[in-house]
Amino acid sequence: MRQDDQKELFEILFAIILNVVFLALLALLLWALGMPALAFRLAKGYAILWVVVFVTAVLVNRIHRLFRVNLYDHSNAYVISNLAISCFFQAGWSAFAALTIHSLVPGAPVWVAVALYLVGALSCLITFFAVSSFYQGHIYKMVSLPLALVCFIVFSIWPGSGRVVYGWFFDLWSF
Repeated sequence: MRQDDQKELFEILFAIILNVVFLALLALLLWALGMPALAFRLAKGYAILWVVVFVTAVLVNRIHRLFRVNLYDHSNAYVISNLAISCFFQAGWSAFAALTIHSLVPGAPVWVAVALYLVGALSCLITFFAVSSFYQGHIYKMVSLPLALVCFIVFSIWPGSGRVVYGWFFDLWSF
């Protein structure tokens, strides 16, 4: 096994473990807050995210091979396509998290609402590790984490925009 393959495998395993630990701790917190349904919704969202990111990474890799797009011969096309895909996933999760949190905030005490929005922001960070385990370049990581957090803030303030941009995808999975 090449050293690059080992690094990729380590990052994927680290992201999976981090995701599971986050969901377990989140389930305990939300159970204490009386909102265990949110933990289930986020777990379902993460399961779908992992499958879609994996399938997309495989398909994009095959398309890159088909058109002989790689980091050395056609670096701009390679980097831009991977950057667009990783940012699409990050912004999509931000929309999902913001819309999910937004649906639970009405009628909740202020401290619970703040806790829920912190959970949503942390979920964007966990998603960053999941997506960046497949798109490992520094440029992807440098752009996608700030984008995820900014999108989470924007979609939290203006949830309709998240529904407009990503609603079609969420409707596919009945969120």
